[in-house]
Formats: sequence, C-alpha cells, structure tokens
Amino acid sequence: MRVYVPLTFPALREAHGAGELAPERGGTVAYAVTPGLREWYLSDDSEELEYAALNRAAQASLRLVAGRPEVPRRRVVVAFEVPDGAVSFDPDHGLERESLGEVRIEGSLAMSRAAAVHMDSAEAEADVTAAAEALGAADMGDEDARFTVDGAEDHELLWYATQEIPHLTC
Repeated sequence: MRVYVPLTFPALREAHGAGELAPERGGTVAYAVTPGLREWYLSDDSEELEYAALNRAAQASLRLVAGRPEVPRRRVVVAFEVPDGAVSFDPDHGLERESLGEVRIEGSLAMSRAAAVHMDSAEAEADVTAAAEALGAADMGDEDARFTVDGAEDHELLWYATQEIPHLTC
C-alpha cells in the first residue's frame, strides 16, 4: 500500500540521516486511499485517488509548517510503500471530512521503503507562508483566509526521486 507522510524540511533531513522515520506517540499519521476517501472522491481511477491522498498529506504538511515558524515555508510529503498490515485506520473517523484518507502506522518507516518525495518549489514559499498564517482564521470560517489557504494548494508539489533527498535538505 502506498502511504503519504506529511513532513517538514527538518523532519525529512532527520529521517534521511537516521535512515528511518521514527513513529510519534500514537503512530505516524499518513494518508492513503481508504474506503472513506474513495467514497468521498467518487472515482474509481486509482491515479486520481492517489493524487487525492497526496493532497490530503500536503494539507497536513501545511499544518505542520504553520505550527513551526522556524521551518522553511514549503510543504513536504514522502510517499512510502508499506505492507497493508502495517496500516490501520478507524472506518468511522475516516468518514469525517477533516480526516479523509488518514491512516496510522505503528512502527518506524525505513527510508529505503520511500518511493518518492513531493515538495513545493521555491516559488511557492510566499503563498505557503501566507497560507500558514491564515490557517487558523480559515478553520474558523473566514472566507478570505480560506482563499489564501487555497492559494498554497494551487501550487503543485514537485516530484523528486529518493536519491535526491541529500540535495533537497542541504
């Protein structure tokens, strides 16, 4: 199963140096094509569903960036291939809009299982910065703030091979 793990630049650097992404208390939060995401997205196209899961992870990465003002203002998502049995999700919780596609992974994730890295380009930094600052107001229903957050989502994450991680994190 492919899962998408939202990170920040420092977290990617640390995982690469350690050779693994250590689980947080309660497991690592990731995003995948779950029954809830499939039902919400109303598509049988596997590529579209994977893209939706990636975008959910990008939104979670934005939240990580917003909560850590010291990190670079770019969203980072790492795609991992993991055995189906390593992934768990709550089917009831998974139907809630804010948790669509959310899964948990209990153990560490070896970086050797990483399939790709997705991240914003430098050109997205201004919009990601503005989105991170507007996120709280958007969550409270401010339409202007929601428009600002959507501005970051207008930037496509770039794809990088895992061999490029040392060059991305320096």
